[in-house]
Amino acid sequence: MDLKQIRYFIVACEMRSLSRAAEVLGLSQPSLSRQIQLLEAELRHHLLIRTGRGVEPTAAGLRFLAHAQVLDDLALHAKQDMRAFASTLQDKVRLGMPHRVARRLAPHIMQAFRRQHPTAALTLAEGLSLEMNEWLVKDRVDLALLYDPPPSTLVRYESVYREDLVLAYSKACRPAPPPRVRARDLNRYPLVLPSAPNTIRALVDKTCRDLGVPLDVIAEVDVVHTILETMTQESLYTILPRSALHDIQGRDDLICSEITDPVIMNNLTLATPVRQSLPPLVESTASIIRALDMKHLFA
Repeated sequence: MDLKQIRYFIVACEMRSLSRAAEVLGLSQPSLSRQIQLLEAELRHHLLIRTGRGVEPTAAGLRFLAHAQVLDDLALHAKQDMRAFASTLQDKVRLGMPHRVARRLAPHIMQAFRRQHPTAALTLAEGLSLEMNEWLVKDRVDLALLYDPPPSTLVRYESVYREDLVLAYSKACRPAPPPRVRARDLNRYPLVLPSAPNTIRALVDKTCRDLGVPLDVIAEVDVVHTILETMTQESLYTILPRSALHDIQGRDDLICSEITDPVIMNNLTLATPVRQSLPPLVESTASIIRALDMKHLFA
């Protein structure tokens, strides 16, 4: 029984899609299908069944999944233990985070890391939260900071900071919204929002969908700076984390209104692979992140 095949089967069960699992694992779909077929042949059971939406584990697949997760955890733990045993002065930890979070937190994390681990190295990778989640599964990063990740059996999430989203606009924008805008009234404002998949867009869409409110999205732009530049040309609005307004230098013409009933909050989480234990250097880096004064750093 091949440990890689076991890992492939776990990811396929997690993604509920062979094409998506193949993408996460960096394989072609035929190669992934072949490896799972070989595993099924060895076990003499069908482990996955195709559905209209992808794949689902069979009864035998669910039974084997429990064993597979234990074996995968043991293999990962053994690899980590041997890495720790063979550690040298070149020890390093790989941390992933979104661009906006990196600008605010990276200097503080690196300073504390250097103070506590002068002979080790901290490697920072920046990208979208969805990318970071996949990088954790692929073992490209050891831990990550993610916004509102989807539930996963492969990754453990710990909330480290929550921030409200606001309706943002230029001071010259007309009509000027009141200081507080109810979520059910957001359809009154022509919006520029990021396109899906995007964590902010997902939060806004879900809130308004639950309220039965159709949004007036006239443009989809994925870069915050471009969104805010677009808003200066016409009377347009956007929805952003409150702290994002302070990330744009020289833009004192931007103001915001609180969104209420309900308040829409994002969730910055510390994500680590689901394993029996983390290597000491990774756990120490996680502790550094937990100790940060997030409220002050995002003010």
